Amino acid sequence: MAGVSAADLEDLTARPRLFGRRRARVVGSRPPRERGDRTRSFVLTLIAVVGLALFLSPMLRSVVYAVKSTDQITQAGTPLWPADPVTFGYEGKELPLLMVPLPDGSTRQLALLEPGRKSSTFIDPAAPDAAPIAWQGSWRTLEQIWQFAPHWENFAKVWDLIDYPRLLFNTLAIAIISTIGTLLSCTLVAYGFARFRFPGRSFLFTLLIATIFLPTAVTIIPTYTIFQKLGWVGTWLPLLVPTFFANAYDVFLMRQYFMTIPTEMDEAAAIDGAGPFRTLVSVILPQAWPVVIAVAIFHLVYAWNDFFGPLIYLSSNPDIQTIALGLQRFNGVHYRDPGLIQAGTLMTLIIPVVAFLFTQRFFTRGIVITGVDK
Repeated sequence: MAGVSAADLEDLTARPRLFGRRRARVVGSRPPRERGDRTRSFVLTLIAVVGLALFLSPMLRSVVYAVKSTDQITQAGTPLWPADPVTFGYEGKELPLLMVPLPDGSTRQLALLEPGRKSSTFIDPAAPDAAPIAWQGSWRTLEQIWQFAPHWENFAKVWDLIDYPRLLFNTLAIAIISTIGTLLSCTLVAYGFARFRFPGRSFLFTLLIATIFLPTAVTIIPTYTIFQKLGWVGTWLPLLVPTFFANAYDVFLMRQYFMTIPTEMDEAAAIDGAGPFRTLVSVILPQAWPVVIAVAIFHLVYAWNDFFGPLIYLSSNPDIQTIALGLQRFNGVHYRDPGLIQAGTLMTLIIPVVAFLFTQRFFTRGIVITGVDK
């Protein structure tokens, strides 16, 4: 170390420490831009959570009402959750328990024996044989004691009152058969528009899409007249037969998805000797399961919730009506019991919700890919 002074050595040994400190400050600090991004992300997440809570609040209220009795819903002062007042049996009567403040500063649970405007008489549940306790004040200002008491029997009552098994079978049969018809017809039509070249193809596809904008009210009377002339009113045929002739919305979704599949695969299948139908079955459909499942879920939910069609064609025959019609008749009879009405409504949501949860991944993928421009 000849030629190096003590001051130079001290400077060299100090530099790593200074560098390390400077580096620590740089790494530990956050740029203003990063802090702004974090703030915006937090605000957007908070807004999304609040919006979701507001959106789901009616559903939560419906679930709570479904397990409530009529008294729990109509009685004033009841909690939001299903609850019954806690009572104490005394001389053959059920007395409500209240939180009563006593002169000594304590608060005890006492049973209301004789209510009054300015003074009331209470019984101590811990010593029912003791003399009644006189309390000065309005008993209505006291806190009621509640206990969690859901009424699960509401679902059993609805099951029996509206003949739910029969309505469930009718609705499932119509939904499944019409879904099969929609998938078969829409797949063939979409495959034709996506892969075949023929004169007027663009015009016909535009005409098909234009039917989406045709109001349903315009076609009600002509369609009903045709089905009445055929003698189909009062049967399932008006709800099932049209599904085997495709619809513009599902054809559009499937065509868009089919066009994302490379045509080279069709050509390779043709070289191997496959015809158009074999190409559809062996090449196109195995890659198009997301859109097939998406269309199936769309139509299944539509058929399950359809009220207007069954109302027009099935009203004259109660034995073949769907859940939507059965629930509407049930609501008209039991309009004074909102708990039963909400229980019946929730029972109709079970199958569509379960079907969506099991196919959510394919459903979302099919909707996203059908929006890709080709």
